[in-house]
Amino acid sequence: MAGKQQKVKGTARARSENIWGWLFVLPTMIGLIVLNIYPIINTIKQSFFKTGDFGRGDIFIGVDNYVKMLSDSETWDALLATFKYAIIEVPFSIAISLVLAVLLNRKMRGRSAYRTIFFLPMVCAPAAVAMVWRWLFNSEFGLINHIFGVKVQWVSDPNIAIYAIAVIGVWSIIGYNMVLFISGLQEVPRDYYEAASIDGASGVRQFFSITIPLISPTIFFVCVTRIIGALQVFDLIFMVMDAGNPALQKTQSLVYLFYQSSFVERDMGYGSTIVVFLLVIIMILTVFQMIAQKKWVYYS
Repeated sequence: MAGKQQKVKGTARARSENIWGWLFVLPTMIGLIVLNIYPIINTIKQSFFKTGDFGRGDIFIGVDNYVKMLSDSETWDALLATFKYAIIEVPFSIAISLVLAVLLNRKMRGRSAYRTIFFLPMVCAPAAVAMVWRWLFNSEFGLINHIFGVKVQWVSDPNIAIYAIAVIGVWSIIGYNMVLFISGLQEVPRDYYEAASIDGASGVRQFFSITIPLISPTIFFVCVTRIIGALQVFDLIFMVMDAGNPALQKTQSLVYLFYQSSFVERDMGYGSTIVVFLLVIIMILTVFQMIAQKKWVYYS
């Protein structure tokens, strides 16, 4: 009898914990469905329609939007510009932030102040960041041209504008990556470094043989998130490049092209097609990264 009562109490407790567990998870699930899953499904659906004003009068046109997008040279120019930005921003931001994280993870005077300084770009308003960098890149009275004694049109030359914007992206994201790397470095036991020092390993050797392998999961996470973020670049291009800028055609990203199609030309169906195209590219790259990480990421 006592065993039966204990079983009933155990069952009631398990049921109560299950209910409370769902209640705690429910707000996140609702937010995920409303803000992420439903918009994705609706965007994919919209890509097969020619949308009317205010979401009314949609006409099903099948894959016509995809045919138009893939045959449009502007799409491939935007894809190329997006990849150019990502190729510069991702590796440079990761490498610089990793070195800074290693340096600022040591005991040194003013360490907290240095960490704050490098993280400040993350809390600055994007509009303010764009305004300052536009002044720095100005071909007539910009500080960069003045320091180096040149007269380069950094953001109006179609051949280099996207790289100049990528420099801003690197500067903006270094602090965030650095914080993630510092958190990973703090999990590495000091015993490894002490043993390596006793064996005569230099600081560089310790960095490549101990630090990088042990924080490889953090590096992998940063790589995945930064590639996704870089491929979705929009705000920097939108705020740095004027509508009449001669370099805009070679600088606009896929997300910028989506903005132009959806909100300027009011063709939401075609804009949705561009977003689906970008989603497929991101998914393919992420799958390749998930496969490749098995060869270089070490989970303890």
